[in-house]
Amino acid sequence: MFKTWRSFLLLSLMLMLFGFLVLGCKQQSPTPPTTATIPEGELDPAVWGKAYPDHYASYLEQKEQIKGNSKYGGSVPESHLKESPAQVKLFAGYPFSEDYNEERGHVWALEDVTRTLRVGPKTISSCWNCKSPNVKPLVDKMGDSFWATPFADLKDQIKHPIACANCHDSKTMELTITSIPLLDALKTRGIDPTKLSRQEMRTMVCAQCHVEYYFKPDNKKVTFPWNYGLRMDDAEKQYTEINFKDWDHKESQAPMLKAQHPDYELFSTGVHAANGVACADCHMPYVKQGQSKISSHHLQSPLNHISQSCQTCHKQSEEYLKNQVIGTQDQVYKAKVALETALTDAINSITTASNNPAAKADMMNEARNLHRKAQWRWDYISAENSMGWHSPKEALRILGEGLDLARQAQLKANLGVGANVAGAANPDAGKTPGSGTAVEAAGQGTAPKQ
Repeated sequence: MFKTWRSFLLLSLMLMLFGFLVLGCKQQSPTPPTTATIPEGELDPAVWGKAYPDHYASYLEQKEQIKGNSKYGGSVPESHLKESPAQVKLFAGYPFSEDYNEERGHVWALEDVTRTLRVGPKTISSCWNCKSPNVKPLVDKMGDSFWATPFADLKDQIKHPIACANCHDSKTMELTITSIPLLDALKTRGIDPTKLSRQEMRTMVCAQCHVEYYFKPDNKKVTFPWNYGLRMDDAEKQYTEINFKDWDHKESQAPMLKAQHPDYELFSTGVHAANGVACADCHMPYVKQGQSKISSHHLQSPLNHISQSCQTCHKQSEEYLKNQVIGTQDQVYKAKVALETALTDAINSITTASNNPAAKADMMNEARNLHRKAQWRWDYISAENSMGWHSPKEALRILGEGLDLARQAQLKANLGVGANVAGAANPDAGKTPGSGTAVEAAGQGTAPKQ
């Protein structure tokens, strides 16, 4: 009898174990294949999602508005102006002094661009670029007339936020470049996009939008300043050569440059790029989504998934890696704030000197040009989205140069009205009458970017 019960119990346990294994395997099985297809020219991500439900579910996770482990980023639309009131002065006379928030995810692109106070009646359709997959078909149809078309005129035709069709071929799912400005920039640099490797494309599709750009003066076409290379100095050289400015600073009257988001350019100077790491390796790591393993389409800080992003190469603990990143960003942030203070002092000195009838015009113009160069360096790092982590050495170099230039601007303005650092009189003050203007400093500029 005892053996019978023991056999029965053993058989029962085996059946239960078998059941658990079956159920467990069933839970881990891949998402069943779908017969859904993507119609030719389809731009709606929801339609693509029928064919790739796990990828689409991952994409929709961008609707979350969180900071996560990121100290200097996240997708919470916090105001940069409230965080750093000095930026109101730095952007005086430009729409960024009125509305400047942290970016949210790709799914929010249309809502954010149509609600910002920086968009108004004079805004042009160049500002739709990189906000929707609807842009390329419109450019194909309208040609270069698209760019200068009033922003509001095309609102009803821009229907989808940044999505699948911006980066993938609908038939093959291969990564593809749909950005006209990037294709133009690659041609300028002598690069054939059809010869880029898949790993290179995993960065290049991000470079469609995460870059510095300006509006070409003749037709307002979005243009990347890559004629001389990808570094900050290369863009500045091109802007100087074409006598470009975004606006005249309301207080200093300096002809200013506004950096956009040169993530790709700064990344290109860093150690990860030098070792063949792609943007997607860190921001789109392989993760388990639903019942499949996919490349994450919930683009966010790698600090929110360190094990998938960082520890595939780095074997230190998650806490160590997180501290390495944030510690480096803290250094860059402190340098950025120091430059903000120096720029504020320079603006105040230039403004005060401008009100002095005896101020030397040539020295005031030099002070304004130094202000332009210093603030360009501050904004290049401030507008870039990694707080310098994409290339810490380059970020600190740029901010260090900016700090020096800002203090030079302050000194030049003081000397222009007859006082040196110690307050002693300048014997040359007043020999050249007039305070000078931004037009004298920069000549005829182009219309501001929106």
